[in-house]
Amino acid sequence: MEGRDTNEHLLALKVMRLTRPTLCSPAIVTSDSKDLPGNLLNNDLKNDITSVPGIETLAAGQFLLLPQSFGNIYLGETFSSYICVHNYSSQVAKHVSVKADLQTSSQRIPLSGHQMESVAAELHPQDILDDIIHHEVREVGTHILVCEVNYMSPTQGQLTFRKFFKFQVLKPLDVKWKFYNAESDEVYLEAQVQNITTSPICLEKVSLESSHLFNVTALNTTMDEESVFGHVNVLQPQASRQFLYCLAPQASLTSDLRLLTGATNIGKLDIVWRSNLGERGRLQTSQLQRMAPDYGDIRLSIQELPNIIHLEEAFTFTCRIINACERSMDLLLSLETPPSSGLVWSGVSGRQMGKLEPGASIHLPLCMVPLATGLQNISGIRLTDVFLKRTYDYDDLAQVFVTQATA
Repeated sequence: MEGRDTNEHLLALKVMRLTRPTLCSPAIVTSDSKDLPGNLLNNDLKNDITSVPGIETLAAGQFLLLPQSFGNIYLGETFSSYICVHNYSSQVAKHVSVKADLQTSSQRIPLSGHQMESVAAELHPQDILDDIIHHEVREVGTHILVCEVNYMSPTQGQLTFRKFFKFQVLKPLDVKWKFYNAESDEVYLEAQVQNITTSPICLEKVSLESSHLFNVTALNTTMDEESVFGHVNVLQPQASRQFLYCLAPQASLTSDLRLLTGATNIGKLDIVWRSNLGERGRLQTSQLQRMAPDYGDIRLSIQELPNIIHLEEAFTFTCRIINACERSMDLLLSLETPPSSGLVWSGVSGRQMGKLEPGASIHLPLCMVPLATGLQNISGIRLTDVFLKRTYDYDDLAQVFVTQATA
């Protein structure tokens, strides 16, 4: 980009965007030897200087192609530009200074000026004054690079001219997410990252920076601590990757149901990628918010459950009952075995649990006997609030796998 007015000014301003080159790939056009062209097209492809010998049909280039246009700029990338002021006249320009600002829809960002002002006391004919500016783009939409040149002319005194260069910043990634609130108070986050640029990118890092309320564990690696996507996670245009994270609440939250319900701030995703020949981009989402879990009046969860269950051998597990409402409760416990269930209760049904204050909890040991092998559901717990005559049924609380007892 170049700007000057030959009728008034001694200086010309040139602005060029600095980008890395791309690989120049050959045009792949081949035919079978039995076709009319024979091997003519194949031989022409082998003689193409841009093709790689031995793998001509893979469109793998061996030459670098300099950028032919301004190209696309994506959010999170670094915008680099070369600014050059050239004295094309036969006179000496004094006190030359160049100022570059980047105007966005919300702010004006100074990029250059101090270094160039200090070295240009005089600019003789055919001399240049140049600088390179860098800026990490943090907004999408229209950006305007505003360049202002000030200098002293021997015949016209102090002169100033400004040039404007407009470009668009595009969104590189489409990030979607959803939450799952588990009965164990853990929160699972599934994040989908889609490449919406026009070329492949390499996802270098996708991590979740959790808030101080949770401890995060990434579930995107194998047992050998290797990424499930491989050493190089290449994402083609419009392709997506799904990432899974588990967030465990701090101990101070699990002890107070009200604090746990209000803990909706999860954290933010930090994504780093590489494009073209290693150009780096980085994108951070805003703070992710989950929906506050609704536990109802009473929350019942299983705290301890054996790992191995044997057929016809009784097993014991522990339930935790929490009064999640604002009033006291007098609870009655009933145990009912659903029809065709592989598990039957062993214990007294119709047991009085006593008075439970708001926010208070009790731990309750229960016993069952498995009558069938395979995956079985723990169901059939009913709690009745004696004060209001209101019942609460709990089915499919957990699943256990029942096996034959070893001899």
